[in-house]
Amino acid sequence: MSIERYLRLVAGLFVMASVALGYWVHPGWFLFTAFVGLNLFQSAFTNWRHMMTFLRKLGVPSSEGRMKARV
Repeated sequence: MSIERYLRLVAGLFVMASVALGYWVHPGWFLFTAFVGLNLFQSAFTNWRHMMTFLRKLGVPSSEGRMKARV
């Protein structure tokens, strides 16, 4: 799985977890949902995401690297 797919997986997991925590634990968790949404929004303009930095450090391959290896 590529870094882009992991990014979507982590973002979806964070959103679902924070919505559940906001509903069942404390409404303050909805701020975390807004934070994830804001990060996704800014990444549309800058093409940079905080989570991708962490995933790269963990050694997750990007789809660009896999494309170059095929050529």
